[in-house]
Amino acid sequence: MTENGKLLELREKAAALPLKPGCYIMHSADGTVIYVGKAKALRNRVSSYFHGSHNAKTEAMIANIDDFEVIIAKSEFEALVLENSLIKHHRPKYNILLKDDKGYPFVRLDVKSAYPRFSIASRRAKDGAEYFGPFGSRGNTKSALEMLLKALKLPTCSKRFPRDLGRERPCLNHHMGVCDAWCRGTLTAEDYRARVEEAVMVLKGRGRELTARLTERMNEAAEELRFEEAARLRDTVRALGLLETRQTVLNKGASDTDAVGWFEGQVKSAFAVLHYVQGQLLAKDCELFEDPLGDYQESLSLLVRQYYMDAELIPSRVLLPAETEDMEELQRFLTEKAGHAVLLTVPQRGMYREFLTAAADNAREEVERSTTATERVSKTAQWLMDALGLEAPPDRVESFDISNTGADDVVASMVVFVGGRPKKSEYKKFKIRTVEGQDDYASMREAVGRRFARYEAGDGGFKDLPDLLLIDGGDRHAAAAREAMEEKGVSVPLFGMVKDDRHRTRALVTPEGREIGIQANPAVFAFIGNIQEETHRFAIEFHRSLRSKRVSRSRLDGIPGVGEKRKAELLKRFKSVRAIADAGLAQLADVVPENAARAVYDHFHKKETENESDHGERQGAEASDA
Repeated sequence: MTENGKLLELREKAAALPLKPGCYIMHSADGTVIYVGKAKALRNRVSSYFHGSHNAKTEAMIANIDDFEVIIAKSEFEALVLENSLIKHHRPKYNILLKDDKGYPFVRLDVKSAYPRFSIASRRAKDGAEYFGPFGSRGNTKSALEMLLKALKLPTCSKRFPRDLGRERPCLNHHMGVCDAWCRGTLTAEDYRARVEEAVMVLKGRGRELTARLTERMNEAAEELRFEEAARLRDTVRALGLLETRQTVLNKGASDTDAVGWFEGQVKSAFAVLHYVQGQLLAKDCELFEDPLGDYQESLSLLVRQYYMDAELIPSRVLLPAETEDMEELQRFLTEKAGHAVLLTVPQRGMYREFLTAAADNAREEVERSTTATERVSKTAQWLMDALGLEAPPDRVESFDISNTGADDVVASMVVFVGGRPKKSEYKKFKIRTVEGQDDYASMREAVGRRFARYEAGDGGFKDLPDLLLIDGGDRHAAAAREAMEEKGVSVPLFGMVKDDRHRTRALVTPEGREIGIQANPAVFAFIGNIQEETHRFAIEFHRSLRSKRVSRSRLDGIPGVGEKRKAELLKRFKSVRAIADAGLAQLADVVPENAARAVYDHFHKKETENESDHGERQGAEASDA
């Protein structure tokens, strides 16, 4: 079946769907689930995929749809829950997916081992291990756990006991005084377990009790002159005190308020959640996405659901940067997951609004920190390749625009971008020669034709063909440019740049009129917009310079004794023809010889000179009559 035939088949199938809530599941040709979505009205939502233009990510997904199925739900809430379950089960390629399960982490202790070790876990599991928590963010929990192990001088290295006992010399941790060198085998497994039990006391919130116990043992050792043991216990007590003052993560539970932040950069996006307890920031979770995510409200709802899907604890308040279409259903979902009331709000002012601002700032910082200029260019080129169906990411991009004022001084500009940056040394200007009157399409056809004629002739300034040719204008401008290329036997990917009401490029368009939206991708939108603005600027500047020269020539031509060199001297000094016309004879004589200055002055003051002459003749005649 042809591509158009498949699209028609999918449209007809979608048109037959009911106007009921439910989930739709998109399949590729091999039956793989590539996308899962929910809808208030299945017919409307699914049909929208097969009509009109979409962003590049959606277009790529649609191109891979071979069939779809739907599951009708009793309500929008049931559809929301079902969508979440289906996404978790299938992990579809085109859905937004958090890389890992998020939420509050646990500290896991493998109690079955003779030398049990601590680790970080996303959730409790029925594996016989002991779990503590949940605590704050994963990063903060890991940092606090490492401090605790060093305070009690437990191993944090990769060695495994009893396998590695006595195999190697103690590592640097022992020499730094943060490990008792268990690897030497001089301490027993019972000693090790006793130390682990001390760590467990801290994890259970009994850190002060442990500190008091160790202090008592330290004093006893000092009284019995066991100074080495007393010194070790003293260092441990100090380390535990430092841990208590610097880290609150090990004795804090879940936050009472979470603030959700979102930032979409030119290349990457970030989703951040800040956890607050009684107004104090406890921890942060943040995840980067390698692409802009398209529909903001839909993405926000899906990410919030995924984030809290397997969370052991959900706060009583979740702050969102914007409302979602399924706000009511989403709040109900979180409430049922949490087992207590969860308030979902979009605060506009006050402390909670400040929390949201902080979350957005954290998301933006994460994106900006991790994105390089090279990545921006590479991602933009990759997007253009995928969206426009190019054979490779475009490196050299050329763009044309026409500028005129009526039928006068019609010009075209050609700008060149290489590696995402303008290459001004290869910009070109064209005076339109063969077109009578104002005809932008014919003018575009001439300019593009001349560019590729110079290429055919081996002109060094036109030797490199573009990977992508952009034409300022719609499908008819693009069609005119394509005709010019075809006449020269050249084939280059070509698209028009369609502007919106604010004169910004909102889409690319083929010569046949098919639009490819670019506004959903900030990097591409900015890149194409820069090219369009630069092409327009270059054309306008060239047109204005020609018009200025024509006006200047018309008013300075024909003055006796004033050739091209003296015109240039006068314009250099006075900047414009108007200023030359207003200048006095003495001022003009400072620039050119006196006879030329007199000629210029008389040229612009001819009527005044004639009036003075007539007046003098009349006075003479009156005197004679007298």
